[in-house]
Amino acid sequence: MFAKPVPGRTTADAEGDVVVLLIGMRINHFWAVHHWLPVAVAMPRMLRELGKAPERGLLGHVLLTASPRTFYVVQYWESKEKLYAYAHASDLLHRRAWAIFNRKEKAGKVRQHVGMWHETYVVPEGSYESIYSDMPAFGLAAAHGQVPVAARGRYAKDRFAYRSGSAAK
Repeated sequence: MFAKPVPGRTTADAEGDVVVLLIGMRINHFWAVHHWLPVAVAMPRMLRELGKAPERGLLGHVLLTASPRTFYVVQYWESKEKLYAYAHASDLLHRRAWAIFNRKEKAGKVRQHVGMWHETYVVPEGSYESIYSDMPAFGLAAAHGQVPVAARGRYAKDRFAYRSGSAAK
């Protein structure tokens, strides 16, 4: 089930703005499993929910760890509007999970045991570039597709300058 590397140099086939969400948790007290485990299992459930409904706008994601106690997901979204729509949809998992976490936090039940964070970036076209060498589609390329680097420019400055329909040559 391992992806095969794509030979040579490639770049992401992204067009327009790119929306990136970093979201994660930090286990502050390992012994407080009953506080952090529900938080830890909520994200995979949300990712499965989104995977079953591509029209919601999640293009791809990467699960990562920053330390033995900090875990996060890099998510690539079709638009910030679709990200916001998912976050606020009352019939979907995120809104319910966030409401439960907020109630527990206000009651002092999770405070100091588990930390939560997110950062959202809307990166304008022309302000991102990527390069992959002998890699399967990963990150931005997995979310938007992968093309030979020549399609966007040999140099980073060319890939930064790339605009829809007017590739630098």
